[in-house]
Amino acid sequence: MGEYKENIDHIKYVQNPGGPTLGYSASSGVQILEQDGLFFKDLSKDGKLDKYEDWRLPAEVRAKDLASKMAVEQIAGLMLYSSHQNVPAASGGWFAGTYRGKTYEESGAKPWEMTDEQMAFLAKDHLRHILVAAVESPEVAARWNNEVQAFVEGVGLGIPANNSSDPRHGSETSSEFNAGSGGTISMWPETLGLAATFNPEVVKRFGEVASKEYRALGLTTALSPQIDIATDPRWFRFNGTFGEDSKLATDMARAYVDGFQSSEGESELADGWGYDSVNAMVKHWPGGGSGEAGRDAHFGSGKYAVYPGNNFAEHLLPFVDGAFKLDGKTGMASAVMPYYTISTDQDPVYHENVGNSFSRYLVKDLLRDQYGYDGVVCTDWMITADETSRDEFLSGKSWGVEGLTVAERHYKALMAGVDQFGGNNDKEPVLEAYRMGVAEHGEAYMRERFEQSAVRLLLNIFRLGLFENPYLEPAQSSATVGRPEFMLAGYDAQLKSVVMLKNKDQVLPLPTKSKVYIPKRYIPASFDWFGNPVAEKLEDPVNLDIVSRYFTVTENPEEADFGLVFIEGPTSGMSGYSREDVEQGGNGYVPLSLQYRPYTAEYARDTSLAGDARESDVLNRSYKGKTVTAKIEVDLDLVLETRERMKGKPVIVSMRLSNPAVVAEFEREVDAILVNFGLLDQAIMDILSGAVEPSGLLPMQMPAHMKTVEEQLEDVAHDMECHIDSEQHTYDFAYGLNWSGVIQDERTEKYGKR
Repeated sequence: MGEYKENIDHIKYVQNPGGPTLGYSASSGVQILEQDGLFFKDLSKDGKLDKYEDWRLPAEVRAKDLASKMAVEQIAGLMLYSSHQNVPAASGGWFAGTYRGKTYEESGAKPWEMTDEQMAFLAKDHLRHILVAAVESPEVAARWNNEVQAFVEGVGLGIPANNSSDPRHGSETSSEFNAGSGGTISMWPETLGLAATFNPEVVKRFGEVASKEYRALGLTTALSPQIDIATDPRWFRFNGTFGEDSKLATDMARAYVDGFQSSEGESELADGWGYDSVNAMVKHWPGGGSGEAGRDAHFGSGKYAVYPGNNFAEHLLPFVDGAFKLDGKTGMASAVMPYYTISTDQDPVYHENVGNSFSRYLVKDLLRDQYGYDGVVCTDWMITADETSRDEFLSGKSWGVEGLTVAERHYKALMAGVDQFGGNNDKEPVLEAYRMGVAEHGEAYMRERFEQSAVRLLLNIFRLGLFENPYLEPAQSSATVGRPEFMLAGYDAQLKSVVMLKNKDQVLPLPTKSKVYIPKRYIPASFDWFGNPVAEKLEDPVNLDIVSRYFTVTENPEEADFGLVFIEGPTSGMSGYSREDVEQGGNGYVPLSLQYRPYTAEYARDTSLAGDARESDVLNRSYKGKTVTAKIEVDLDLVLETRERMKGKPVIVSMRLSNPAVVAEFEREVDAILVNFGLLDQAIMDILSGAVEPSGLLPMQMPAHMKTVEEQLEDVAHDMECHIDSEQHTYDFAYGLNWSGVIQDERTEKYGKR
C-alpha cells in the first residue's frame, strides 16, 4: 500500500496479485473488500461486493448492474456534460468560477482546488462528465483530477469523473478549438495539417501519443476527431476537419480513433481498451460541412445544412466506413456528437427540419438502427438553451425547436436517441423530461430508457479502468506530457504537413546564411471567439531569433537577397450575418469571402435554399449584390509592398491557411509559396533552408476566384475551378511540390482525383 505526500496524501493504493492496482482516497469513506485473496473497492459502501465493484467481470455486466442501482436523479446527472471549465477558474467572463465565494486571486486557493460550482454540480446535480478547457500545467491537471476523483468517490455510488477536452495539441493556442493546452505538451499541426500529410499512419501515431498525454492530464474522453467532410470552402471550421475528400477523411478518421482508443500489452484490460485508452467522440453526425453559403451553425444565421447536389450519403462515409469500422480491437468510436445544423429536407420518414440531435430519423432510425451504432450520442453544447442572438457564439442553439421549452427540448432529444446533453450542468430539465416520458409512456418505459443511456455512458468509464484507479501521480504526469519522443513525433508531422504550391526557377531552398527581409505584420483590432475585443498590433510574424539560426535577418530590403512574407488566409467572418446590414434595411445576411480585396456577391443565389418562417427571421437569406472585405486585407498589401521593395529580387510567401483561399490576387507577384496549417516557426525554416524537403499535399481545392466559390454546391467536394499559377500548375486536391517538381507517389495514386 502506497500513498501520496503533501496535500494529497489521502490517496492510497492496493496491489492485486495478477490484477489491477486499486487507488482510493482515505477521505472518501471507501473501504477495501477482500475475497478469494483478491481486493476490491467498496464504492457503494455497503460492506459487500457488488457486481459493478468486481473487476473480474466484463464491463458490460458491471455497467448494467450499476445502472440498475442508480436513482433516476443520478442517471440524469450522468447524462450531463459540463460547460467549459478552467483549472484554475478565471475570475470573470465565460469561464469564471469561485473558491469559497471568492475569486481565485482573492481566495488563496491552490490552482488544483475545485471551484464552488464544480463541487455543486458534482454533488447536487450528480454530473460526472467535465469538459476541461484550460489547465495551468500537467502537475496542476493531475492534482485537480485527484481532487475531483476523491470527491466523487465519496458521493453516492462512487462513480468516477470522465474528464474530457477539445483538441489541445496545436502549435498555436489562440483559437477556441485548441484553447488551453496548459503546460508543456507535444505540438502537432491542426487537423487539416494532419490531412495534408496524406498519411493515416501519422494520424494514428498522433492518437497514440495524444492519448498517453491525455491520460496523464486526467483526460479520458477526446471531443474529437472532427470528421465532417468540408465540402463548402467558406466554412470557418474547415481547419478542424481532414479536408473535403471522403476517402481521405474516412481513412484518417479510422486511424485517429484507433490511435486514441487502443491499449496494448500490459496497458490493455479487455477488447483493446485499457489504461492508455481515451474515448473518441467523433463529430459531427451526419456531417456539418454543408452549411448554406458556408455559414456555421454555432450561429442562428448558419443553422441550415443544405444538399443542392443530393450528396447527403457521402457525408456519412467517414463515420460508417471509418470511425465505426476500426482496424483495432475497440471496434468503433465510443461516442458520437451530432452537429447543430438542421440537415434540410433529409428526413424522409417524419419530415422534420430540426437540429440533428432532435431528429429521430437521423439519430434513432439512421445512426442507431440502420448503422447499428450503440455507443454514446452526446449533443453539441447549448442546443437546449434559448436563442438570444443570431450572430453570437454564446447564444443557445435550439435550431428548429425554438418554440419548445428547455425541458421539452431535452425530452425530444432523449426520444430521438440521445444519451447526453453538452454544456448543461443542471439535472432539473432532464428530470422534467423524464416526467414527461412517464406521463406519455409510463414509469417502466422511461426507467428502461434512462438505464439504456446509463449503460452506454458507464461503459466508457469502466473500460478505461477508472473504477479501479482514477488517480494520477503528478510527477509522473509531468514526465509523460511532452516527452522528447512525443515532441519529436509532433514536429515530424509538422514538417510533413507543409505544402509547397509554387517554386519558380527553383528559388527554394534558400542558400544558408542568405540575407532575408521579413516585414512586420499588422493585425487589425478584432474580436475573439467569445466576443472579447483583441487590440490591434504590429509585430514580427516569426521568432527572429529562430530565423537567425538559418539566415541573416536584415530590416533593409535593399540589402536582402530574398523577401520573406508571412501572412494568413483571408477571412470575412464566421457567421455571414451583419447587424449593420439590418440597420440599413437589409435581411442581415452577407457573403463570406475567401479573397483579400472587397468582394461583391454578383453570382450568389437570388433565393436561398433554406430560411426561417418565424417573424423574427427571414425566409430568403440571399446576400446577392452585397459587399464584404476581408479582415486582414493588409496581408495582401504586405505581399505587394514587399515585391516593390525587393526590386525584382525573389519574394517568398509563407501562408497559414484555415480555409481554401483565392491566391490569384498575389500569386504571379511572388516566386514561391509555402502553405501550412499551424506549426512552429522552426519547421518553416527547416523547409526554406532545405534541411527538410516539402512533402505535403493540398487536402482541398484552391479556388480560381470567388465566382467558382459561389457556384460550387455546398454538399459536393471537388467541384470548383482551381487556380492555375504562372508555372501552369493547378492548385487542385492532392497537389503539392517537392524539390523535383509536382509530387506523384503512392499517396496521389490512392487519393488523387478519381
